[in-house]
Amino acid sequence: MTMTKKEIVIKVSDATNVKQTDVKRVVQKVLDTIVESLEKGDTVELRNFGVFKVKSRKGRIGRNPRTGEEVSVPEKKVVVFKPGLVLKYKVK
Repeated sequence: MTMTKKEIVIKVSDATNVKQTDVKRVVQKVLDTIVESLEKGDTVELRNFGVFKVKSRKGRIGRNPRTGEEVSVPEKKVVVFKPGLVLKYKVK
């Protein structure tokens, strides 16, 4: 099962008695702030939840599966997430 941003907004709204439109604005701003920080190369640490950080993947030589031809795959940056202890414990 997948939980969407809309479902998160509804749950938070119901739990806090705050209008869904206000909750949606706050949730979106939190997500935008995380993305902006990652764009700058910063690490985002949410205590007891986890850490988001940007890592570089080295370039490499790949292979086209259809033709078997070697292809150069350039270096790229990827976002990684490391769950915090509380999250790990609760998911087990």
